[in-house]
Amino acid sequence: MKETVYFGTYTRRTSQGIYKADFDTKTGQLSHLRLFANEPSPTYLAFDDANHLYTVASKDGQGGIAAYQTDGTLLNHVVEEGAPHCYVSVDDKRNLVYAANYHKGQVLVYKRKEDGSLELADMDQHSGHGPHENQASPHVHFADLTPDKYLLTCDLGTDQVTTYDLSSEGQLTEIATYHSNPGAGPRHLVFHHHYKIAYLICELNNTIEVLIYDGVGEFERIQTISTLPEGFNDFNGTAAIRLSKDGKYLYASNRGHDSIVVYTILADGSLELLEFVPTNGKTPRDFDLTPDQEFLLAVHQDSDNVTVFKRNSENGRLAELSNDFQVPEGVCIAFKK
Repeated sequence: MKETVYFGTYTRRTSQGIYKADFDTKTGQLSHLRLFANEPSPTYLAFDDANHLYTVASKDGQGGIAAYQTDGTLLNHVVEEGAPHCYVSVDDKRNLVYAANYHKGQVLVYKRKEDGSLELADMDQHSGHGPHENQASPHVHFADLTPDKYLLTCDLGTDQVTTYDLSSEGQLTEIATYHSNPGAGPRHLVFHHHYKIAYLICELNNTIEVLIYDGVGEFERIQTISTLPEGFNDFNGTAAIRLSKDGKYLYASNRGHDSIVVYTILADGSLELLEFVPTNGKTPRDFDLTPDQEFLLAVHQDSDNVTVFKRNSENGRLAELSNDFQVPEGVCIAFKK
């Protein structure tokens, strides 16, 4: 069976935008890379349930978001002065699309029109800073839904995770704020499927914070665990975090150490280190599990290759199959819903 996989990229060197390829779900082989859409630095992608693709976007020197049909037809850009966003997510139930803007420190809400195009509904400007040299101003890196459909943001610049209530029209009301360890730099977050637990990956201090979630926007930290092996002292910045569908294993990527770290999830939701797996590429900014959970694909920003791992569903471990499929400047990987 063939699955289509999409790649977001930077377009600083040779890339032209969004690419897609075929993935053989029996052999784990990637093939037939082709350009899906010509778009400047589409660094994050998100699908809705109605055959639309939303991406970080730029137009005429302005930054924002773009909407596409899955045949590659552009629906519209919504841009304004300044840098483009860094994260996009979809709320199908409320017909909303969310975005995080790292450089401007903003969370944005867009209304999804009937044809799939977007219009801005609301925006919240963050403020503050942190103790790390990369925390001189707010840097919103993530905007996505909690299991109970609040909107949550991770702000790398202020060490804060903020929860918002949302009206049906996308108007934001802040309801709670969690503070990570100082200088941690919260980047992305995933919720456990069964436990009231969330896993917060922190870019600046290379940790994952395990949080109890109370269901109304509040978090309590119960564990902080490193993403790096003991004795590794070179530069590293964490990137992506993924949870297996069975809720038994957590995966995270290291840029610098250039690895996937794998954890076993214990009965109380806390993490136990299982293994470090080299990605055999430079700067694994993003990775994802295939929909059937049989494989893990990691895409590299600086070595232009995708590494494919076979995943053992019984013990969570990864075994490399290949690392030679070329995607220029790859920074995001996505499958249709």
